[in-house]
Formats: sequence, structure tokens, C-alpha cells
Amino acid sequence: MAEEHPCQTPEGHRLCVNNCGFFGSSATMNLCSNCYGDLCLKNQQQASMKSTVESSLSAASPPSSPEIQSISTSTIAPVVQIHAAEIQIEKQIQQQRPNRCTVCRKRVGLTGFMCRCGTTFCGTHRYPEVHGCTFDFKSAGREEIAKANPLVVAAKLQKI
Repeated sequence: MAEEHPCQTPEGHRLCVNNCGFFGSSATMNLCSNCYGDLCLKNQQQASMKSTVESSLSAASPPSSPEIQSISTSTIAPVVQIHAAEIQIEKQIQQQRPNRCTVCRKRVGLTGFMCRCGTTFCGTHRYPEVHGCTFDFKSAGREEIAKANPLVVAAKLQKI
């Protein structure tokens, strides 16, 4: 009781370097599996952006001096990275399912109805007549019937 020992984790168990609360390992640079996966994905994206920039620069006409080339390459790279990040954020926003009815703005959560026109509605506005749907159900039905029932034409019989 005279000695107090601080709480220490065993040698094999280290917390993640990103302080996410999970354990990391030396094989993954002291990161947990989730943080290590994010790091690898980020490195792959940067490498692909760099190769894209280099290929676009090599296709363009070469500048007259090496100083101008190094300035333009370093300047273009951050601009491309910023643009790629903006595109990625826009894709994430588009992939998220809207959680409100388009007509009455009521929260729908998981019970929202996705219409064929591409918008989400609550239980009262889910019908096409109620929300003024822009989807052409008649032509879509005709196309489905045409695909399901192909036209069968028999060869004509020759008279004897």
C-alpha cells in the first residue's frame, strides 16, 4: 500500500496515435485498423491526384525555364487537391438520404418514401397525385410492357 503503481497498459497494447480510443499496433504505425485504413485511402487519393496532375502537365506545352515549371507544378497541385476535396464533399452530400419531406419539410427518418421522381416524401405526400410528381408513369409502363412482351412474328406459310 505504500507504493502506488500508475495504471499502465501491457507492452503489446498501445492506444491509437489519433486518440480514437482503440488499440493500435506497430504493424499499422501505432494506429487502429480504422485510422490506418483512412490513412491508406488518403495516401492513395493523393498519389492518384499527383499522377493526374503530372500527366496533365506533361501533355501541356513545357514552359521555357525550369523555375517556371517548378512554380507552376507546386501551385497547380494545391489547387487540384482543393478541387478534388470539394468534389468529394459534394458527392457525400448527394449520397446522404434526405430526412425531410420535400413538400411539408416534416422529418421522415427511416419511414420516408422515395418516389420515382427521385425525391423523398412523408406518408401523406407519398402519392404522385398529392405531390405533383414529374415522373411519366404512362411511358414507363409502356416501356416495361414492351420489354416483357416482345413482338412475335411468325414466318408466312407458303401455299401448296
